[in-house]
Amino acid sequence: MSKRIVSFLPSATEILYDLGVSDLLVGVTHECDFPDDAKRKPRVIRSSFDHNKMSSNQIDKKIVELLHSGSDIYEVDDMVLSKANPDLIVAQGLCEVCSPFTKEIDRAVSILKKKPEIVILNPQNLDDILQSILEVAKYVGREREAQDMVNSLRKRIQYVKNKITGIRPKVLCIEWLDPLFTAGHWVPQMVETAGGTNGISTIGEPSRRMKIQEVAAFDPEMIILMPCGFDISRTLKEYTILASSIEWKSLQAIKNNKIFVVDANSYFSKPGPRTVAGLEILAKIIHPELFGDLQVPQDSFVQINS
Repeated sequence: MSKRIVSFLPSATEILYDLGVSDLLVGVTHECDFPDDAKRKPRVIRSSFDHNKMSSNQIDKKIVELLHSGSDIYEVDDMVLSKANPDLIVAQGLCEVCSPFTKEIDRAVSILKKKPEIVILNPQNLDDILQSILEVAKYVGREREAQDMVNSLRKRIQYVKNKITGIRPKVLCIEWLDPLFTAGHWVPQMVETAGGTNGISTIGEPSRRMKIQEVAAFDPEMIILMPCGFDISRTLKEYTILASSIEWKSLQAIKNNKIFVVDANSYFSKPGPRTVAGLEILAKIIHPELFGDLQVPQDSFVQINS
């Protein structure tokens, strides 16, 4: 019998579309924006505030306020969820800021008369991301298709690995601009796989606040801006404040115009199949001499001339 599925996780929504079972999706979150058809699915989760009208600093302060007060970052739409009446909810256990978390899952279960199965995905690195695809596939009877997808993604990862030789420039990936956050979880591994020397953050560990002094001490040769959930245009708007900092201007990456902005929302923030495209984007940025012919999504990154 076909399952009715609600996805609390954008990457899970993407996986279900890639596996060809989007017809089973009866509910998604407001952040499930890929592919375009996902935007037309019933939205069972929404943000408790409109981050599109706020600066990075305002968003950070609002989230800190909500966390400290125990208030909701995400809100469950009881009526939409009840109508969806899912057999399965796919959610995440990674970060209560990035996607609906334990509180929202508990709320969803409490209002449903028929208690759904709960699948929690908690990827920390590239291997975990690929395993998530296989995990979701088990619940929808698409194991063979998932294995084919994973095999294809592994080949792309291995292609990048095999071409890396010689110099590994120091690379810093920044996940939030105001305040500064270093990019954690799978991003440090992506940098290392793409031929860079990752700085400040550690593979598998959460993103965290960092001071400009830490950045200066590492003095990266390349800086890649990937604010969580932002596209390139949003990041460029936010960058103006950071760009005016004297300490920022003193970094060798800035002096040498080695600063890049990527489409974080599409290829870095969400641990799904497109993360491998993110790896390829990093490879092209870090080693253009090796990956000049590598095809990456159009408009997926830009270089800033400081």
